[in-house]
This record gives sequence, C-alpha cells and structure tokens, in this order.
Amino acid sequence: MPFEINPVFAVPFAQDWMPDADKVNAELKRLLLNREREGSRYANPYPSLKQQPGVFESDFNLFSWPENCVQELRQFCWATLGRTIQQLNGYASEEIKRLQIFSHTWYHVTRHGGFTILHTHPMASWSGVYCVDPGTTPEDRPESGVLRFHNPHHYSNYFLDAGNLKLRAPYHHGTWSVVFKPGQLVLFPSWLQHEVMPFYGNDERITIAFNCWFSMKESGQ
Repeated sequence: MPFEINPVFAVPFAQDWMPDADKVNAELKRLLLNREREGSRYANPYPSLKQQPGVFESDFNLFSWPENCVQELRQFCWATLGRTIQQLNGYASEEIKRLQIFSHTWYHVTRHGGFTILHTHPMASWSGVYCVDPGTTPEDRPESGVLRFHNPHHYSNYFLDAGNLKLRAPYHHGTWSVVFKPGQLVLFPSWLQHEVMPFYGNDERITIAFNCWFSMKESGQ
C-alpha cells in the first residue's frame, strides 16, 4: 500500500455568497435596525447566553417575517444548507426533497465593545451565520468582531515539540477565525465551540444566525 496521510475526524465547514448581496443587505439593514428600535417587541425574551452590553439579540423567528429581503435570504440559506447536507451525507435528489427542516433564526446588532461568549448550540445539527454588515474594523484592532471557532481536539496541544508544533491546516492546533465580508454565509456543525470577539468599530456589526435540525418524510408523502 502506498504512503498516505488522511484528515481523520475532520470538521466540515461550508460557505457561500449571497447573489445581489448589496441590494438585499441594504434592505435587511434598514429593516433590522428599525425593528431593534422597537425594543422588547422583537428582542429575545429568554436569551440562552448572558447578554453583553452593546449587543441586541432578536427573538428566534426571523425567517417567518414576510418581507422580501428576509425571504430571499431564507431561500439562499436553505439552498446552501441543503446542498451541504446532500454532499456530506450522500443523499440522492429524491431524499433531499423529503428532508424537513426545523429552525431557530435570529439577528444580532453589535456595537462598540459588544461580544458573544464561547458557546455551542445543543439540540441542533447545523448552524449558520450570515453577514449583513461587518462594521468598521479599526486598523489597530484586526480581530474586532471576528467569529472564532475553537479546535475540538482538546488534547492535541497538551504535548508540543518539534514534531507537532508547526502542523499545517487542517491538522493545526488552536482556533480558526472568520473575518466576515457582506453577503458571506458560513455553515458549521452546531456542536463546535465558537465566539464573537469584541467589536471595536463605531458603527454596527449586523449578522443573522440560525440553528437547524431535521427529519425525513416517509417516501410517498
């Protein structure tokens, strides 16, 4: 057998870019900021994480809103998610048509100093974050507002020497960060630990997030 190296226990990530993102994002930004100004009417009444100063979190039914910009984004996100699931699971087209999606969807508006603590999303299989507006990143704060994922191989850096200190991706230690651009969608397994680093811009960082879980309809339904 020939020599080979395999990425065993790899973590799947997916990303895609919203078509015509500038137009959709402008509409989304106006809508989400207007809804934020209404305060408790759209705020999450029972946040699962401690809410930090500078962060507004909506309730969990965003994709049920009827506005065109929301529904365009919903179609894009679900299409990308379906494509990801199909490829990773090897589902045939007929199986994908039977897939039922359930979700929580919400948005964050983050202002100067706001952040989100390290967490996972229990009772879901896939999560996603879409960037409406990443906000302004100060030159001296390159990690402002980045979405940071933590390596799930918790024992991988317990012993470091010249044999494993400089492992390259996908075998590297430590974290992986997403520096968002407008219109970017990132999908990841819900069990993976992640956080949002403190945002130091003087405007708004606006993102839309979702958690999803699934069932398969019986054939013929």
